[in-house]
Amino acid sequence: MTTVHEENERKYDGALDRQLTADGLSQVSGVVPGGTEKLNAVYYDTPDLRLLRSGITLRRRSGGGDAGWHLKTPGSNGIRVETRLPLAAGHKRPPKELVRLVRGAARGERLAPVARLRTDRTVTLLVDADHRTLAEMVRDRVSAKAPSMGTGPGSERTEWTETEVELADGDPGLLDEVEERLRARGLRRSAASSKLGRVLGARLEAPADRAEPPKGSVAAALTGYLREQVAAVHALDPAVRLDRPDSVHRLRVTVRRIRSALAAHRKLLDRAVTDPLDKELRRFGKVLGRARDAEVLGERLAGQASGLPAAGRPAEVSARISARYARRYRRAHRTALQAMDGGRYFALLNALDELAARPPLRKRARRGTSEARKVLERQRRRAVRRLGTALGLPPGSERDRALHRARKAAKRARYAAECAAPAAGRPAERLRKRMKGIQRPLGAHQDGVVAEPAIRDAAAEARRHGEDTFGYGLLYAAQRSDEEQQVAAAAKARKKARKKVKG
Repeated sequence: MTTVHEENERKYDGALDRQLTADGLSQVSGVVPGGTEKLNAVYYDTPDLRLLRSGITLRRRSGGGDAGWHLKTPGSNGIRVETRLPLAAGHKRPPKELVRLVRGAARGERLAPVARLRTDRTVTLLVDADHRTLAEMVRDRVSAKAPSMGTGPGSERTEWTETEVELADGDPGLLDEVEERLRARGLRRSAASSKLGRVLGARLEAPADRAEPPKGSVAAALTGYLREQVAAVHALDPAVRLDRPDSVHRLRVTVRRIRSALAAHRKLLDRAVTDPLDKELRRFGKVLGRARDAEVLGERLAGQASGLPAAGRPAEVSARISARYARRYRRAHRTALQAMDGGRYFALLNALDELAARPPLRKRARRGTSEARKVLERQRRRAVRRLGTALGLPPGSERDRALHRARKAAKRARYAAECAAPAAGRPAERLRKRMKGIQRPLGAHQDGVVAEPAIRDAAAEARRHGEDTFGYGLLYAAQRSDEEQQVAAAAKARKKARKKVKG
């Protein structure tokens, strides 16, 4: 059976010469021995270490209390997500369940052993007054070899000692307190994020041909932003496959940010390269969008339904809507995973890697602050113009569509401001806030527009099952109750946004 948990740990080079004490550590009443273990691990990756480059490790480990297959993938705020299977799930080949989770990072390539590690571990537990383990500290003496490297670099046996501190039931602040103690005793954070990274570190250096544009230029800001977003795509890929909370939404937003950066800077980029990439990003974003829209709509309507008066049968309506959109989400999520297992998606990831390494920048992109502010001013004018057009229309479907277009323009300008901030300075932050002031009320308005037909469909389904649909009528009427307030809020935000981005 697959199990998943979040791992919050820190690694340090070396080991203490004497035991840590509990004095001054919050909630810690004692530091007690936790025993010793002998661990043997085989790590799997592609020949060019694509998993490790994406911050992912996959191993089969015997010995110790957590023997089995361990897949570690990046999580949020430095916390890693570990997915486990028992040893019996596979012997010489990784289990299919885990291989599926790393298909994006591996680009569908077969995984093979890239390193073998033997570890002598000494465990120390930090416990509270009730003997509850708050954190676990281990001293590892490691002997490692990279068998897949033949006689080349990395095939020699490597030995070292390191210390790991992993949070259990304690507060995250305990890790900071322990770190302060360790640093005072001469230990420093390990430069390698994992044992495997230490063994294969020389092969993980950034490619020498990565483009490094002039500091302070639009090119530097755009390149840094694209690299950050592409890294986020790689980090979120396994999270979506695991169906981690909010992962589909975060990946969809990341795709939008990349598209917005390319669109806002199109005059500074070779569009023969970026236009086909934008097309693929747009297609993939739509696939993610179907799952995300079902998730958001279900949560919104079920929440609203639970607040209906008794005559509207709130529990019944909320339950039907939740079940309806949960089914839709599952179907859409499966479709997204199918897309993420295909060659077209792997090609998209390769194209994103190339974009991050060498953005197709024109010479004009080497300019600095004035050029960055010109980019933002174009996006500001576009958003303000679209919103002005929408506000000039009478209420109805045409205005709804125009407001939605204005919302997308404001969102692009907001993301462009995030991207250009290092080069554009404070005006970028002001523009970001002003565009967010437009985007939020227009987003609330669009949610109501999308919800109306969804409620009609849900009511029709309830009617077919012989259920009372009065509650759906109340829910429908509530969608546009604050429409004009949202439009008025957007109009007010537009007045602030009319201030130019000064060059």
